[in-house]
Formats: sequence, structure tokens, C-alpha cells
Amino acid sequence: MNKVNTKIDVTEFKFGANGLLPVIAQDYESGEVLLLGQMNKVALEKTAETGYAHYVKPTGDMYKFGAHGGNTQEVKAAFSDGSGETMLIKVKQKGNANTADKTFTCFPKQVLGAYNDIGGEMFGRLERIVAEHRKNPVEGSYASFMFTRGLDRIAKKLGEEAVELVIAAKNTDKQEVVSESADVLYHLMLLLNVKGVSLSQITAELCKRNR
Repeated sequence: MNKVNTKIDVTEFKFGANGLLPVIAQDYESGEVLLLGQMNKVALEKTAETGYAHYVKPTGDMYKFGAHGGNTQEVKAAFSDGSGETMLIKVKQKGNANTADKTFTCFPKQVLGAYNDIGGEMFGRLERIVAEHRKNPVEGSYASFMFTRGLDRIAKKLGEEAVELVIAAKNTDKQEVVSESADVLYHLMLLLNVKGVSLSQITAELCKRNR
């Protein structure tokens, strides 16, 4: 069994000449980088004490993330680089990192590469899109349509797509496997949403098995 750390060890980290520690906040489900912030010793101690991210403004004032907008960043895990001069925290974020522009991350603008070059982050984006289309149905949305059909229809469709993937795997066309796998994963996301199961629960189960 891996060791479980219940609180951040403040002594793991070194603060710069300005008394600040660079902190990268990352969504613990999708891996999306949410923001780059700074903590001083007091902010880090407060983060360790409460389990919620506290940062320092350029003015030097400490603040709890999203305190004025009802948003939070619950710290699920924290990592140190080799020197202890930078910290990475994986957080469960409520609301948006960029509250001014109402974007989930402070890095919403892609300046290089295509939209399909984001890797596993797409699962997090898709989970949020699916949840939104169920909560607020969108005309013409396939997800919204499937949610109106209910769990039985979604489960049946998932089964059909799984069979198509198995058939595709017996053929030589790799792209067909890619396409059918995408169909399976998409319909699985619909089913998970209906059952109230999150990606983090699935990944936690995988981590439990990988020990």
C-alpha cells in the first residue's frame, strides 16, 4: 500500500528571495493546467491547514481562491519538484479559474497546434460539456437528445458501439478502431453522467489496482 499523506509538508519547499513559491494548479481529473500562482509561507500553511488553495496577490495580500465568487480549489494532491522551489497542486475546482472571462482555466487560448492536440484533457472538457447539456438541454445536441431517451437507451447504444469496436479490431483499418473507440468512450461518458459517476472515481479505482 502506498503511503498516504494527509497534509502538505511545508518544510518540503523553499521560498525565493521575495518570499514566494511558484505554484501550478492543475485539474486533478483532466490534467488541465488551471493557473500559475504564488504562495508565501503563510499562504502555504493556510493551504495545508484548510485543504483549500490560498494564494498571494502581487500586492502581497493573501487570499483564498475564489472567496468572493463562491469558487474553490480543493487540494487533492501536491507535488514538489526536485529542488522544492516549485509546487504543483492537483485540485478539484468549483467554478472557473479565470473568473473575469468565465473560463475554467486561465490558459483558454491555444496559440500553437490544433484543437485535437490536447490529449487526455479532452476527457475533462467532454465531461463538463456532457454535464452542461444534460443540465441545460441544447437544441440539436446529440447528448441532450440521448439524455431524453434515458439510461436504457444510452446503455443499449453503448453496447452496440462496443460490439462495433470489437468488429473493427478484427479488421486492418486502424482509423476504424480509433473512430469506434471514440464512440464507445463518448457513450460511456453519457452513461457515467446518468449514474452520477465521475472520471475521478474511475481513475481512483485504476490507481487502487495499480499498486
